[in-house]
Amino acid sequence: MNKFINLFKITLLLIICTNSCKNAEKPESFSFVFMTDIHLESERKATEGFLQAIDTINKIKPDFVLTGGDLIADALGQTYGRSDSLYNLYKETITELNMPVYNTIGNHEVFGLYVESGITPENELYGKKMYEAKLTKRYYSFDINGWHFIILDGIGFTENRRYFGHIDSLQLQWLKEDLLKTGQNKPIAMSTHIPLISISSQIMTSPTAGLGRSSVITNAHDVFELIDGYNVKLVLQGHHHFLEDINYNGIHFITGGAVSSNWWNGTRYGMEEGFLKIDVTGEVFKWEYIDFGWEVK
Repeated sequence: MNKFINLFKITLLLIICTNSCKNAEKPESFSFVFMTDIHLESERKATEGFLQAIDTINKIKPDFVLTGGDLIADALGQTYGRSDSLYNLYKETITELNMPVYNTIGNHEVFGLYVESGITPENELYGKKMYEAKLTKRYYSFDINGWHFIILDGIGFTENRRYFGHIDSLQLQWLKEDLLKTGQNKPIAMSTHIPLISISSQIMTSPTAGLGRSSVITNAHDVFELIDGYNVKLVLQGHHHFLEDINYNGIHFITGGAVSSNWWNGTRYGMEEGFLKIDVTGEVFKWEYIDFGWEVK
């Protein structure tokens, strides 16, 4: 009889624990800002404009900020001194944000890739090493309030030292393992600077225009195969300074406009300087594009 009672107690405790664990895993309500293509520099009053965007974000009070790459004006074709100063300016300026910031690498964060920079591949900070030394890993993941966020590095290098959209094989293997650990139920959001999907060329060029290899992830289908069967809800993208929301296979691919719009020289295809505010309730989200009111001066 005592054995039966003890077994009953253990079973009851397991049921309670299982239910409480499930409840703990349920996504909670939260909000975050996705801001991309800042192109920060001391010229063009870009720092003034970015501080105005930061002031607007602080008033909105999201739980965190996710950036979409092209954080600095350029390191591709610049000297060490110029690139270093831009990274330092960015690091200093984002301390004005009152919430955590998670960064995504963009093509303009790549140091010395262009031959005209005068930097050789032997430089200890060449390529993406400066970004990793100054900011964070080039790809990583984290969990917030029941959601899993995956930050990708979508920048590949050509043999003649140019960039193109590409997810490298080591990263694809990491992504596969990260998804396996996350499981098929948890809602997932992803960030990549160069888009996986975009229709921007059809709007900006012509209805029959395609995207070049520097404008889209060229092996996007490898990513699609990996995320198939997982609860991916949202892919946030940048690069095109263009706002779009493409719903494909149950996933929203949102290209988030640009904080700098036309690199601080006014609107781009009618799109004002701005960023996305995303509100999440459970597994459902809604977004809006916020114009923070900056004007060319």
